[in-house]
Amino acid sequence: MSGDKMIALNRKALHDYEILERVEAGLVLTGTEIKSIRSGRVEIREAYVRPLGNELWLINAHIPPYPAGGIYNHEPTRPRKLLLHRDQMANLAAEAAQRGLTIVALKLYIRNHVAKVELGLAKGKKLHDKRRAIIDRDRDREARRALQRRV
Repeated sequence: MSGDKMIALNRKALHDYEILERVEAGLVLTGTEIKSIRSGRVEIREAYVRPLGNELWLINAHIPPYPAGGIYNHEPTRPRKLLLHRDQMANLAAEAAQRGLTIVALKLYIRNHVAKVELGLAKGKKLHDKRRAIIDRDRDREARRALQRRV
């Protein structure tokens, strides 16, 4: 992903969910939304995707109003349409509905002057799974430190 400008990363989703599949999607935005995104003030911690009709919509992504937007500003948490191929939308929606999975926003970034969002088909982790992930991460960190000390 060289040349991408990372705007927001949903670290909470990586902790709370096991990501089974990742998909890149475009966003339908207004002029003040893209200006606000470029200034880097976006929050996607609570963002998820919901299928409505034959389309997928990003819900709860908070893009604050652009300070110089005036009367043309947007609503910060309005639903935003996602741009995907028809078969990708159908597969994601069907898989999420069948297997009881959630589609969450993982990253928001700008690639080639276009805002993109990385979606993840996710399965919720249980509390003991979260604890196990923390323990494993700590063990790996300690092992790396021990190797660095030996060299």
